[in-house]
Amino acid sequence: MQSSFINVVAEINSALSAFVWGLPTIFLILGTGLFLSFRTRFLQIRRFGEALGETIIPAVKSLGGKRKKDLNGKSISQFEAFSTAISGTVGTGNIVGVVAAILTGGAGAVFWMWVSALFGMAVSYCENVLGLYFRKSDESGNLSSGSFYYIAYGLGSKWLAYFAAAFCALAAIGMGGVQSNKISGTLAQSLSGDSENARLVIGIVVALLAAVIIGGGIKRIGKVTALLAPVMSLLFIALALVSIVMHFYRVPEAFGLIISQAFDFNAVGCGVMGFGIGAALKKGLARGVFSNEAGLGSSVIAHSASELREPVRQGMWGIFEVFFDTFVICTLTALMFLTTNDVSALSPDMDDSVLSVGMFSANFGGFGVLAFSLILPLFAFTSIIAWSYYGEKAVGFLSGKRSKYPVMIFRALFVALIVAAPCIQSGLVWELDDTFNGLMALPNLVSLVALSGLVVRITKNYYARKNGRRIAPMLSAYDKKHTL
Repeated sequence: MQSSFINVVAEINSALSAFVWGLPTIFLILGTGLFLSFRTRFLQIRRFGEALGETIIPAVKSLGGKRKKDLNGKSISQFEAFSTAISGTVGTGNIVGVVAAILTGGAGAVFWMWVSALFGMAVSYCENVLGLYFRKSDESGNLSSGSFYYIAYGLGSKWLAYFAAAFCALAAIGMGGVQSNKISGTLAQSLSGDSENARLVIGIVVALLAAVIIGGGIKRIGKVTALLAPVMSLLFIALALVSIVMHFYRVPEAFGLIISQAFDFNAVGCGVMGFGIGAALKKGLARGVFSNEAGLGSSVIAHSASELREPVRQGMWGIFEVFFDTFVICTLTALMFLTTNDVSALSPDMDDSVLSVGMFSANFGGFGVLAFSLILPLFAFTSIIAWSYYGEKAVGFLSGKRSKYPVMIFRALFVALIVAAPCIQSGLVWELDDTFNGLMALPNLVSLVALSGLVVRITKNYYARKNGRRIAPMLSAYDKKHTL
């Protein structure tokens, strides 16, 4: 009976997922990015130097320094907000997903990931501008925002906002499960040959650690991600660069393949899908969410907890986030894979996870396997705690001020699935999460197009003031009782 129910759910989800992640949706994603790029006059390119100069560079310089207390002490630093957001985007899909893209569509898929990310930078900018502009603060000073806020209060569609929030909560629960599955599988394989008991024990440990961090709210999540995100990213970047240098003579060949295969039909199809590989945790691009989450409306939830008041400045963090996720992490993965392997011997039926471990092993031996067994769980764990926050904010939006119990129930379900997911052999939880992510993206994309004019006005207002004009700043959509 149980097996029949699961089969029915799987069949329904398969049909729904085929629609949600079909070509029309993919073209909607890319079309939205292209449209927003034109509306902002390709601000992601024109202001890219400013995006670096006003985000990561000063944030790194200020690490360890005293930070001013702001927004009733309930905000987190710009770097902590960025670290939380990047923790949700930089995941196992940035390694396994890129390998899957190359296996499925050839090296040319990488080129189309770059193109997609270029447009995604504009999408992420607009999401963050709207996120801060429609951000709200409760009586205790807790900050809340996300796509469902600018859909509800900007677009004026409460039912569409509830739709987006509901699927964000479901996607968050699913993300916790799939990431826990990946952590337990990777560590159990390294430690005990992947026994079910080992998976369960690891799942329990991960759940306990996550519960402690989640219980501290965004302040604790921000501090943990600000510590782990740089460690995991720098470790991966260092190993990838060493590997690429070891095979430097193959780098021109790798770039040649990327460019020459970019317009192959299979590579184009896979590359377009490559815009959605960010948390693609197991098999190929069709099962992935966005590598950089631009268009999903999730990372804006973390960005909106920032101490910043200026929507445009927070938008700059969105530009850098997409750049770092795709142009840095995904590109290094692609070059490491292409320079390590004999590309002519690759085929789509090869296991992307095995090949991901293999490129570390081939370059660094046992140390490489150990490093991979550390990097992948770190990527996955930081995604778990970031998405827990996204889910809580979504549930909080759905329940309003009526009760705190819905958030408590969400936390219990989230932690419970972290424990249970490692023992679930079926790929259904992965497929369901893919569908929830897609359903979460659709209302967000509609609202971004509809509110693009507002983004342009906020942007013009900021730069007019920056150039010395004395005009009222556009910092919030609300009256003073809601402004921050």
